[in-house]
Amino acid sequence: MIKVALPNKGVLFQPTLDLLASCGYRVGKSGSQLSSLDPENDVEFYFLRPGDIPVYVANGILDAGITGKDFAAERGHHPELLLDLNFGDSRLCAAVPAASPIRSLDEVASLRIATSFPNIVRQYFAGRDLRLIELEGAVEISVALGIAEAVVDVVDTGNTLRQAGLRIVGQPLFVSNAALYAHPERADQPPVRVLRSRIEGRLVALDYMMVEYDCPGTILQRACEITPGLESPTITQLQREGWYSVKAMVHRKEAHRIMDELSSIGCRGILLTNIESARI
Repeated sequence: MIKVALPNKGVLFQPTLDLLASCGYRVGKSGSQLSSLDPENDVEFYFLRPGDIPVYVANGILDAGITGKDFAAERGHHPELLLDLNFGDSRLCAAVPAASPIRSLDEVASLRIATSFPNIVRQYFAGRDLRLIELEGAVEISVALGIAEAVVDVVDTGNTLRQAGLRIVGQPLFVSNAALYAHPERADQPPVRVLRSRIEGRLVALDYMMVEYDCPGTILQRACEITPGLESPTITQLQREGWYSVKAMVHRKEAHRIMDELSSIGCRGILLTNIESARI
């Protein structure tokens, strides 16, 4: 049985549970529950602080885990990155009071900076003599309270910073998203490979849709050029002479345009369906 770390709270918590449920895993958390057992899939899940997950996985205490790439970078521990996931997108940005004359990150480096990510900040401003104030949370309020002159904090929409009277300066210091990690010596264990494969399959399913349609033989070649599929479309001859049924995977973003093209050249019975999971 493998041991897998999951975020115990925050913006990564629910998307992680939803992803695993869509991959066939049984995992749930009630109150202060610290672990969840899924014997059918040979997995025990542990709910930990997102920032602690890289430590447990990198040191082999747990076999794998899902957390933000910013937490892994901040901790300085290096579990093996298996997969980038499609949620938890964020930016680590510097911000100063809206009325401040500061316009560049070079200027920010000379200020007292409050942050929950001191190591990432030091790496970005390598060689500078920084004055960092390390805080666990609510970093944006530190300027109003007078403890700092600037902050470096995680930004999603930027609304929290604006509400605190701050504005972003320059480019992000770090760009992050959720990711699946494993201990380097455990990445090839069968249950870890299965976990990775299931998640990969779900991510593929979210990027693709299945299109099916009926097509006269006179335009079959043109229709297949519109829907080439991954390897090639699946083609089945229909009872009606000269007609064929065609099925192919298409990129979700292009799916409706493809339906329009198929209809315009004379295809009929065009259906578009979601894919629950896939193995490619």
